[in-house]
Amino acid sequence: MKFLLLFCVFLGLSAPGWAGPSPADSLLAELTTALAHKKEYDARRWNRIAALTTAFEASKGSDDAKFDLGLRIYDEYKAFKYDSAFVYSQKIIQVAEQLRDPGKIEVAKLKLAFILLSSGMFKETFETLEAIAPGRLSDADKVDFYFLQARAHSDLGDFNQDALYRPAYYAKALAYTDTALHYSRPGSYEQLSMQQFLALKNNRLAEGAALYEQIRRLPRLSLHQLAVSASTAAFIASVSKQEDKAFELLLVSAIADVKTATKETVAIFQLSDYCYRRGDLENAYTFIKEAREQATFYKARQRQIEISHISSLIEGQKINIIENQRKSLKTYSTVVTLLALFVVGFLFIIFKQLRRLQKADKLISLTNRELRVRNNELHQLNSGLNEANKIKEEYIAYYFHNNSQYIDKLEALKKTLDTQLGNKQYTAVQKLADGINIKKERNDLFKGFDTVFLRLFPHFISQFNALFKPEDQVQLAEDQLLTTELRIFALIRLGIDDSEQISRMLGYSINTIYTYKTRVKNRSIVPNEEFEARIQAIQAV
Repeated sequence: MKFLLLFCVFLGLSAPGWAGPSPADSLLAELTTALAHKKEYDARRWNRIAALTTAFEASKGSDDAKFDLGLRIYDEYKAFKYDSAFVYSQKIIQVAEQLRDPGKIEVAKLKLAFILLSSGMFKETFETLEAIAPGRLSDADKVDFYFLQARAHSDLGDFNQDALYRPAYYAKALAYTDTALHYSRPGSYEQLSMQQFLALKNNRLAEGAALYEQIRRLPRLSLHQLAVSASTAAFIASVSKQEDKAFELLLVSAIADVKTATKETVAIFQLSDYCYRRGDLENAYTFIKEAREQATFYKARQRQIEISHISSLIEGQKINIIENQRKSLKTYSTVVTLLALFVVGFLFIIFKQLRRLQKADKLISLTNRELRVRNNELHQLNSGLNEANKIKEEYIAYYFHNNSQYIDKLEALKKTLDTQLGNKQYTAVQKLADGINIKKERNDLFKGFDTVFLRLFPHFISQFNALFKPEDQVQLAEDQLLTTELRIFALIRLGIDDSEQISRMLGYSINTIYTYKTRVKNRSIVPNEEFEARIQAIQAV
């Protein structure tokens, strides 16, 4: 009897740790249920987008109604899918420019800045913010503008992690928040959320927690607003060492994010870290997998890198535990086999242990396969980032070199014009103007672009020709770098796939660009719908 009791205790040591019910249990169950229905929540957002997009495309010309439709589509995309939100930020800028409405132009640029920051593109965010004239914005839009400035500086300080420069970023964030508060409506969600932000940054933690309770009681508070405020309150609770409270608030935020089909979020990612530190590897793995899917869908570059780190830790720890369990199970199987010589009843226990061992082996194999897939994805992501950085460096250098040359030409032209106008040599001025050869200037621009592009993609022409029969391949003159057709698809390889933008850059009509693209695709040996993807697959050096 004593031996049987010791054996049961020995088996009990292998069971997962059990904890009593906590206030977070119901929220955890609600989040699990919400995740099981996330396709339904996503479908609702897609349906709203489809209806708005149909109305936007059906709208002829450019008017206030079309601008408002574009804003609504952008709002649906901004926390859902970065690239689509970026496209519609460009479209509403175009509509605003066609309307020649300065206020709408600034609002459209503000929307672009927001989505750039959400994707982690700090440089582009600040460039866009600097181009905005806040004096043309309404008070409500000024609140968004100045608080976006505050968020950008705060996020950059968090990302920078440098003791010398970070305080300056935080100081600017606080100053911009004060300015935004000046334009906010008293008692509004915007005012309270900014006060919560200030309380956090100034370490007034009790005030920040009280503000969350105040926000939560607002009569028309949306689920998305609740998610943002709860996430901030969770951070405040964590700094206050109230880990259980922080965990509950993150669950509230994550549930609201799932139900609103929000993909640009940190709550589910932070939940995985909490579960990992608590030893709840099952939920940690579930949440980090969901966070990775959301970041990939939204295309949040910075978030994908953050997630890859914690994902590796969780999956590595999971493998260690499974390995330890497998070793323990082998030991238990040996013990049970010996006991079976004396107690026939223990044969059933041995059978169960062997079944658990088989499941553990399958789980290890599955986890290893997933790890290999994740590593391949991370490798591809790093390769893409390296290629993008190289292309950006090359073209920045090219841009500055060309601009400096044009500035020198303009300076020389200005001096000559000043002299001739001062001497009233109007005939000479006319002759000087007639001597400007726009076609030559454009050809020089093309030659510079071709040279830099072929330095980045030295095998572009040969790989491009591989998509055609020998008789249809591009033949270049001895001193020729790229033809017009090659130049169009070179721009597409760089990510510029909008035909209207290509037409402006190359000085052709959009119909000409369509004609070139169609003619090239029709000659190709690959299907038309796959042609541009094959071009995008051409690798840089």
